[in-house]
Amino acid sequence: MSYTIYLSGEIHSTWRTQIKQGILENNLNIEVLSPITDHNNSDNVGTEILGAEQSNFWKDHKAAKINALRTNSYISRADIVIIKFGDKYKQWNAAFDAGIASGLGIPTIIMHIPELTHALKEVDAAALAVTESPEQVVEILKYISQP
Repeated sequence: MSYTIYLSGEIHSTWRTQIKQGILENNLNIEVLSPITDHNNSDNVGTEILGAEQSNFWKDHKAAKINALRTNSYISRADIVIIKFGDKYKQWNAAFDAGIASGLGIPTIIMHIPELTHALKEVDAAALAVTESPEQVVEILKYISQP
């Protein structure tokens, strides 16, 4: 069985690398897609391509739309969307990605620390699995990849 997964959410830890490493170590037939995780590249893509803006609102607007082209395209290609919520920053984009995946009928796996359970109860309720670690995600991927 082969899958395509999209890794959405928090960009300040190594969770994506850990999942990719687990996929490699277990020889899973899984293609991994993800957003641009470099803040500067992501934040400045609009003005880099379409030109400078006087207002931060329009700078962010351009970048958000270009990033959404990538995100929406990748989510629609995915069999599963894995979304990590970190505890330090509010990942509004991750919640948005969960909504996109849900609207397209694409299953989600949510990952967060137990302290965020109450705040994310609606997001968790829509997910097919709620995890706390990349290792748990890899175990799920191993399980569903079995013939």
